[in-house]
Amino acid sequence: MLAQLLLIMGFQLAGEALVAGLGLNFPGPLCGLLLLLLYLGLRGGPSGDLDRAATSLVDHLGLLFVPAGTAIVGFGALLLSEGMAIAAALVLSTGLAILVSGLVGARRARQRRGDGGEVRSHAA
Repeated sequence: MLAQLLLIMGFQLAGEALVAGLGLNFPGPLCGLLLLLLYLGLRGGPSGDLDRAATSLVDHLGLLFVPAGTAIVGFGALLLSEGMAIAAALVLSTGLAILVSGLVGARRARQRRGDGGEVRSHAA
């Protein structure tokens, strides 16, 4: 599991390095996530070990909200002055993420079904 966590962190580091090296105004971890997505797409999906490591990270995702809650308290004045813009951006981005996830999931489901509506395995 350590090797899989290092792989995930390695892609985050690669994203940070790419963004810093090219001088892009883009979050490095998000760039790393896109690189990981590309890597997994080329490999045909995650291995069982990588899937377990990622699931373990997601299970503990709630810990990442502690710094966010602290930031809300620390930047209360900014939140009061820019709160509507922040709320609009959150609602729009969440809606867009849900829409794109649904479309990708529906497309994947159609690809996995054969002509007769039966589910094909990855081995086929």
